[in-house]
Amino acid sequence: MTQGRRPHIAVVDHGAGNVRSVLRAFEHVGADVSLTADGEELKAADGVVLPGVGAFASVMQALKKGSLLRHLGYRIAGGKPVLGICVGHQVLFTESTEGGTTTAGLDEWPGVVERLKADVVPHMGWNSVTPPEDTQLFRGIEDERFYFVHSYAVQSWDFDVVQPLMKPPMVTWSEHGGPFIAAVENGPLSSVQFHPEKSGDAGAQLIKNWMETL
Repeated sequence: MTQGRRPHIAVVDHGAGNVRSVLRAFEHVGADVSLTADGEELKAADGVVLPGVGAFASVMQALKKGSLLRHLGYRIAGGKPVLGICVGHQVLFTESTEGGTTTAGLDEWPGVVERLKADVVPHMGWNSVTPPEDTQLFRGIEDERFYFVHSYAVQSWDFDVVQPLMKPPMVTWSEHGGPFIAAVENGPLSSVQFHPEKSGDAGAQLIKNWMETL
């Protein structure tokens, strides 16, 4: 974390859903938080949070307005910390089939966001996760439960390591009618399918863990 001052966290304002609980959660753990669509602010922030409420296609359409998608891409390409939450996690994958149509995502990781194969959908409520051994996000909270609200998820992982020295992303799994990806840690780029801002003390600790990487 940045030393001697409160870190500045910029929450991407793409207009898709109420994100006040996200702002409050980061303020609660000691960050200066702003909701912004300004490219320069997104570029300069210590960390950027990409939230998402509602449909995959709506979030992607909102990101394409103005310069949000371009500035977010610059930040990711430059290795600056970004955290995706819920649909903000989903849009980092290749595409989604939500609504019966295929919508392209940011394609940072391979994977298709598909409807959960469960008797009860949406998956709503508390669930456990299985993080990898070297996790940073879930350090100290590996056995905790987190709050999910979603009907779609990425349910398989097939990541090709192109360079021999390349460290593959770390994937955390959960289960609802079958396994699905609950979180990804990929250097400065991380994301979670659940809502840390609604996950009580465990969610607050996850946010603190992420901020320690800034």
